[in-house]
Amino acid sequence: MKLYGYFRSSAAFRVRIALNLKGIAYEQSSIHLRKNEQRKDDYLTLNPQGLVPTLEDGGEILTQSLAIIEYLDETHPEPPLLPRQPAARARVRSLAMAIACDIHPIDNLRVLRYLMKPLGHDDKSVEEWFNHWIRTGFEGIERTLAEDGQAGQFCHGDRPTLADTCLVPQVFNAQRYPSFDFKPFPTIMRIFANCMKLEPFDRAIPEKQPDAE
Repeated sequence: MKLYGYFRSSAAFRVRIALNLKGIAYEQSSIHLRKNEQRKDDYLTLNPQGLVPTLEDGGEILTQSLAIIEYLDETHPEPPLLPRQPAARARVRSLAMAIACDIHPIDNLRVLRYLMKPLGHDDKSVEEWFNHWIRTGFEGIERTLAEDGQAGQFCHGDRPTLADTCLVPQVFNAQRYPSFDFKPFPTIMRIFANCMKLEPFDRAIPEKQPDAE
């Protein structure tokens, strides 16, 4: 398998975690987002959206991190990243989507760059935007994890799931600005700490990627 990504991309980070949890060997190809390599014609042939990640598996070209992770779970079922019971699967998907669909899209690099140029917002305004939407999203996730009785060591029970592959990169994103206050989110941070004790999560962090700067 070949993963096209960028070391700071939280979406690519999710897929690296999943690949590592599955024990799947993969090659990495860096698409430098700050240099707009994602807009080059050869990459747009692979991923017409001009986003990362893209996973190449033989003749299959897959995009969108959650779709890629579910593909990996279906083609390499052990260890499973989604529970077997329909309600539990829906809960895990809901937690993952709360991050991947509600927080990440309005806090990612291309949005922040657009806020600065051409809209003209200064660094402080962008920081306030960034922290506001993570805090708003984390409030609901924290309450779910703390109150519905289904979290264990991880977001759902005592083994990592799709939800954890999304949670860890989002915590890394929240650490971007030291002004972000993690105190209201003890359950999120407890689960994050448990994840980071595992080698598949640690090996996937941005600083340990071949294209890290």
